[in-house]
Amino acid sequence: MAKLVYALNVSLDGYVDHQAFGPAQPDATIFRHFIEQVRGLTGSLYGRRMYEIMRYWDEDQPGWGPEEHEYAKVWRAQPKWVVSRTLQSTGSALCPNATLVTGDVAPFARDLKTRLTGEIYVGGTQLAQSLTDLGLIDEYQLYYRPIALGSGTPFFAGPAPRLRLTANTRVGETAVRLTYVPA
Repeated sequence: MAKLVYALNVSLDGYVDHQAFGPAQPDATIFRHFIEQVRGLTGSLYGRRMYEIMRYWDEDQPGWGPEEHEYAKVWRAQPKWVVSRTLQSTGSALCPNATLVTGDVAPFARDLKTRLTGEIYVGGTQLAQSLTDLGLIDEYQLYYRPIALGSGTPFFAGPAPRLRLTANTRVGETAVRLTYVPA
């Protein structure tokens, strides 16, 4: 049985806005950690906005180094399911393995959990909140970074569930991953 894992970089004050991290981009150790995390995933379940952010990895960009190319390669290789009522299509020539999910996410997520094994990353605060409200998120991984944003999109889009800390891991010189499960 697969487990759904909601994991994102988080500012010290609880926000997840990727563009706002700006100068606090991951150091080489953190980036390597994320490459290995993605390599080990069964797939990713994205909300529309997070999928549109992550599509950056669909095509090689000028100035990428070996790490960016490796991340793009492992990201492109994994299955992606994109939950959206507004998108008409997903995927690209380099990354054709994205499937659009337009119906009710609850039975779809339950089916993924039952049919697959391993970890399925959940990306997107609204999607994660919907799955949290349904009791379908199995684990929360908050990667705290040393920056305070002051505003933006909070990690939890609604009331935070009761959680129990199961692990804390230092990642590189500037991040700590706190892992929680529903209490």
